[in-house]
Amino acid sequence: MLPKIDLTTFFLSVSQAAMQSMDSASRDLEIAKHNIDLLELMHEKTHGNRSTEEDQLLNHLLFQLRMTFVSAEKESKGGASHGK
Repeated sequence: MLPKIDLTTFFLSVSQAAMQSMDSASRDLEIAKHNIDLLELMHEKTHGNRSTEEDQLLNHLLFQLRMTFVSAEKESKGGASHGK
């Protein structure tokens, strides 16, 4: 049986989809970025309407996803970005 859909479940579901898209075996950074953007949109549009727990979860998920995305992007490019 699937859990009841609420903001927490939605945030976790989108986050999981983003993380799976960044998995090295099935990497699709375009899909990952799309899911991160979706969570950022939800962050903006639900501001002031989230519980403290939902707010903390969403902020944590966005931080983790952004850090993972940057690492995955560097790895995909072979870490060859040496700026001058």
